Amino acid sequence: MAAKRADTAAKRPAAKKRPAVKKKAPATPSATALKKLDGDLQKLLAERVAAFRAVIEAADDPSTRVLDPTDDLVAIEKAIGFSKGAVPDSILRRLYGELLGLARSQVKVTRVVYLGPEFSFSHLATIERFGTAADLVPVSTIGSVFEEVNRGHASFGVVPIENSTDGRVVDTLAMFTRLPVRICGEVQLNIHLNLLANGPRSEITEVYSKPQALSQCRNWLSRNMPQARLIEVTSTSTAAQLAKTKPGAAAVASKQASIEHGLAILAGEIEDNPHNVTRFAVIGEERTTSTGKDRTALLLQVPHEPGALHDALAAFKRSGVNLTWIESFPLRGPEGGYQFFLDFEGHADDAPVAKLLKDIEKKAVRLELLGSYPRNDAVV
Repeated sequence: MAAKRADTAAKRPAAKKRPAVKKKAPATPSATALKKLDGDLQKLLAERVAAFRAVIEAADDPSTRVLDPTDDLVAIEKAIGFSKGAVPDSILRRLYGELLGLARSQVKVTRVVYLGPEFSFSHLATIERFGTAADLVPVSTIGSVFEEVNRGHASFGVVPIENSTDGRVVDTLAMFTRLPVRICGEVQLNIHLNLLANGPRSEITEVYSKPQALSQCRNWLSRNMPQARLIEVTSTSTAAQLAKTKPGAAAVASKQASIEHGLAILAGEIEDNPHNVTRFAVIGEERTTSTGKDRTALLLQVPHEPGALHDALAAFKRSGVNLTWIESFPLRGPEGGYQFFLDFEGHADDAPVAKLLKDIEKKAVRLELLGSYPRNDAVV
C-alpha cells in the first residue's frame, strides 16, 4: 500500500512555482504636479497664519493676547492633535510655532532677549518658544537678560535654569533674588553635543566650549581626546567661531553651530548622559492661567533656627502638592541664614496650591511667588 502511494506521488506533476509579484514602484510626481503641490501648501500655510492672526485680533486687547504664552501652547497642541502621525510631533510643533510667531509679529513685534550669541543653546530655546519672526536680541550675560526685562526693554527673556547633568544654573537663580521678575514659561531642550572642527581629529590640540558643555561630555573627551587641552569660553557659539579660525582647535557645540560656521562634525552626540536636558525659564511680567499641567516657583526665607525649614515644608505633605526642586542660597549682607528656591507641581490658582501658599506664609520670614506657568515636555 505504501509502495502504491509512493508510485502515485511520483506520477503527480510537480507544482509550478508562481512568479514573484513585483511591487509597483510609486509614480514619480512630475514637475508640474510638484509645482501645484507646493503652491497649494504655501496657500494653506498663509491661510493658517491668517487664522492665527484673526484669533489674536479678536481678543479684547490684542496687544496683551499676543504675549500670552499659555495661548500659544494651547493653539499649537490643538493643531498637533489633528495629526495622523505622518509627521513627527516635534517637527509639527516647530512648524506651528513658526506660523504662530509670524501671526503674532503681524499684530505686534515681540522683543525677546536671550543669553547669546546666536546659535547658542539659549538661542535655540528662544527660537523653539517664540519662532524666528520675533525680535530676538542676544546679550552677553544672564544678568543682562534680567535687567532688560526688568527695565521694560524687552517683553520676555530666556535663560537656562537647570540641567539634568550639572543641576542648577546659579547665576539665574541668584538673579531672582535681586530683581522682581516673574517666570511665565519654560522650554526643555534635549542637549546633544558634538565635536566640531575644520581638520582631522588627530590634529586637534585644544577643545573649546562653555564650562557646562565641557562638563557634560568630560568622560567622552578624556577617553577619546586625551591629547587635547580643554579651554572654557563664554558660549558654545564662541567655541565654534574659534574652531573655524584657529588651527588645531575644535569646539563642543550644537549641530546648528556646525552648519552656521561651516564646521565638520567629527563626533556626534558625545554627551555622557544620553538624556541630557536643559530647562530654560521664560521670564516676563505676564501672568498665565491654569492649564492642569503647570509648575509654580517661589522664593522662601524662614527663621534661621532649628526645624524652621522642616516646619515650612511639611505643608507640602498636608496639601498633597509634589515638591520637585529646592535650592538654598546664603542671604546677602550681614544677616545670617538662607533663602530657598522652590519649584513644585501645580498652579497658584489651583485650590491645593493656594492652601499650600497660605500655610507656608505663616512660617515664612519672606515669601515671594515667582510665577506659575505651563510645564513643557523636552524637545529634540
